[in-house]
Amino acid sequence: MSAHAAPVPPDTNSTLRPPGHRPRAHSAADVRLLESVRESVMSGTGPVTPSRVAAAVHATGRLLGTAGALAAVESISAELNGLGPLQALVRDPAVTDIFVNGPEAVWLDRGNGLEKAPVVFSGEPQIRALAARLVAAGGRRLDDGSPCVDVRLDGGYRVHAVLPPISTAGTLLSVRIRREKVFTMGELRQLGMFGTLVQDVLERSIERRLSFLISGATGSGKTTLLATLLGLCHPAERLVLIEDASELNPVHPHVVSLESRHGNLEGNGVVDLGELVRQALRMRPDRLVVGECRGAEVRELLSAMNTGHTGGGGTIHANTAAAVPARLTALGALAGMGQDAVRLQTASALDAVVHVARAGNNRYVACIGVLEDTGSGLAVSVALDVGGGGTGVRYGPAWPRLADRLGLDPGVEDVPV
Repeated sequence: MSAHAAPVPPDTNSTLRPPGHRPRAHSAADVRLLESVRESVMSGTGPVTPSRVAAAVHATGRLLGTAGALAAVESISAELNGLGPLQALVRDPAVTDIFVNGPEAVWLDRGNGLEKAPVVFSGEPQIRALAARLVAAGGRRLDDGSPCVDVRLDGGYRVHAVLPPISTAGTLLSVRIRREKVFTMGELRQLGMFGTLVQDVLERSIERRLSFLISGATGSGKTTLLATLLGLCHPAERLVLIEDASELNPVHPHVVSLESRHGNLEGNGVVDLGELVRQALRMRPDRLVVGECRGAEVRELLSAMNTGHTGGGGTIHANTAAAVPARLTALGALAGMGQDAVRLQTASALDAVVHVARAGNNRYVACIGVLEDTGSGLAVSVALDVGGGGTGVRYGPAWPRLADRLGLDPGVEDVPV
């Protein structure tokens, strides 16, 4: 975030406290210190670094002591160059999402479901000021003319904000945190995402260059699984990743990432996913991956996979694997594709659908299916069906076809996870 990011009113009443505690009001001296340091730092150029903030605190002449000075630097740095009162939550490496529903309604997700966070705001104006500053740092604006905004910030934060009256409960703020850790297949198996048979199928799908989509709901682990699978690609392959907001970070020596761009404050400079797919085809990708198919870019992706670009894919939101054809048809309609065009291109371009689900705190591969043209429409035929919560695997009617493509024994019997 630049030193020229839009300033925000001081966090006069925010703090990190145990649940049930009310935040104490800062003294007038605290507010004056914050305003003085803010004015000093923001008047300079360059990034807002802890050393600049510390120098500004020292220049005020206030005798805070070592602990007090460190606390002041941390608090002011978070406000000017971070997530404000939410910054303390980011230090927990398990936190992946933060949601602000109101001054005393802050929630977080550590992978075990949503839980109340020990953070409070002084009121609705402070939440709105923080949201406006974060959005401005992403090069967009949040106001009555643009009440719903999604931006990505340096540091791996994806911020989504909604203002009243679109939100009936005040300013809503959602922060998704991109963590650098990428799981290995063994770690995902230990976490219960799949068993040995499903792992073998997934690994062979990458090795045999099957084109696939990973489907599932928000937070089901689609991006996590995709990043791990891409890390299995041969080191000599060139991976071109296309995303609306950069989240994929596979462990691979040759990765090129392209990110879409929203319009500026005047609405100019838009670069959408469809354009990025077209540009990526000129970059000689060995594998072309669209992080999330959710619009007209599906036309370019299907076209690319029908012209020799095998082994690629992406993720898509869907309730079940069987619902993927309907989603593809709907997305194709956004690109002006008729149902027959979507059906024919998809049946030729995509080999498999891997559906991930969430049961309580457990994320797991629930189904692996094969896309096929039934003549009357596009459908997903089940190859492997995993019981609720990952309790067992059953072969489906499409298993012999998938096994043949993977070079596996197509024997049909129930097997353990």
